[in-house]
Amino acid sequence: MNINELRRENELVDLFCSIAEIPSPSLKEEKVITWICNYCKNNNLPYETDKYNNIYITIPATDITKKTILLSAHMDVVGDSSQIVIYLDGNLIKAQDRTLGADDKAGVATALYFAKKLIKRTDIKHGGLELHFTRDEENGMTGIKNTDFSKIKSKYVLVLDSDALGQCLVAGASYVDVNLKVSAPKGGHSGNDIGDTTRKNATKLIADLVSNMPQGAFYSEDGKVVTSCNIGGILSGNLSITNVINTEAKATYSIRSSNKEKEKELIQTMQKTVDSFNKKYEGIATATIIFKEKVPMFEKNQDEYIPNLFSKVAKQVGIEPEISSFHAGAETHIYANRTNAKGEKFSPYLIGLATVCNMHSANEYVDYKTMIKGQELLKALFEAYNY
Repeated sequence: MNINELRRENELVDLFCSIAEIPSPSLKEEKVITWICNYCKNNNLPYETDKYNNIYITIPATDITKKTILLSAHMDVVGDSSQIVIYLDGNLIKAQDRTLGADDKAGVATALYFAKKLIKRTDIKHGGLELHFTRDEENGMTGIKNTDFSKIKSKYVLVLDSDALGQCLVAGASYVDVNLKVSAPKGGHSGNDIGDTTRKNATKLIADLVSNMPQGAFYSEDGKVVTSCNIGGILSGNLSITNVINTEAKATYSIRSSNKEKEKELIQTMQKTVDSFNKKYEGIATATIIFKEKVPMFEKNQDEYIPNLFSKVAKQVGIEPEISSFHAGAETHIYANRTNAKGEKFSPYLIGLATVCNMHSANEYVDYKTMIKGQELLKALFEAYNY
């Protein structure tokens, strides 16, 4: 079977391929936005856009005593605007010599297909379904950051952006940028001034300081990293000039954590290391460290309803559930720190309804059979949610 035969045979796969064939790098999603809006018009799916061109789709409730639920995915992909040629390799859908964009068009297609089917159903009483498709998740999450949350009534949010069928991820790490700087202003000549103990080389000083800083996993639970610190790089001096006692040096770090207390502990540890350095080199050199949150933490909440329901339903349809956390960022992090139209704090979860491998690379692929199975899981989950 080739990809065209598969597309004729399966509507969900055809929908995914149609969306994936439209290049939509971050902040250049106009064509896929137009395509999705036309799909909504052709299938009587009520939709609107906001000032940032995010999309909102609402399937009205058939039973107002039940609660709505939100499916969320992003429309942008890692890649450029060049042509996307899709082909089938066994069970795997791939793109020729470039990223496929299954991250996150598998999520978009899954949600759209489910909404199209749901709006035609008369056999289920439900509290309504909301879909939210965002721009620019890959580049800076500006789509979700510019979302009009007053348009969203759901408390529970299923972010369809995980990379493995059966995942329900309940917590995710923050991302904190760290900038470390050492200044040893006296400097001098590496020959004439090398014996002066008041002249310290900033390059050597930052190397010593970095060696005392945490690196790697800082705190783990059940074999999974919860809090970590990683050095990005060191900048000092000039590799072609060796006769100068360097006066400036910089280093960058990233901190990730899904536990606020452990994140605070790590930051305090790094700050104390800098304070100790400054005490040791008082009057000779000064170190400064600045922490800047880039992505807020997605902390696990005490509401176990969706994880428990997901686990139960997954097993019923023959999928082994994975309820865990992840050591990275996603749109769940923004939802977790915002409220809906009713003023309720969102309860978001990163959900896997397809297996996508080698994300962001030319070897990216999605297993189409997992996408079909994921649709079965979503249908069963929605029905159980509205039981």
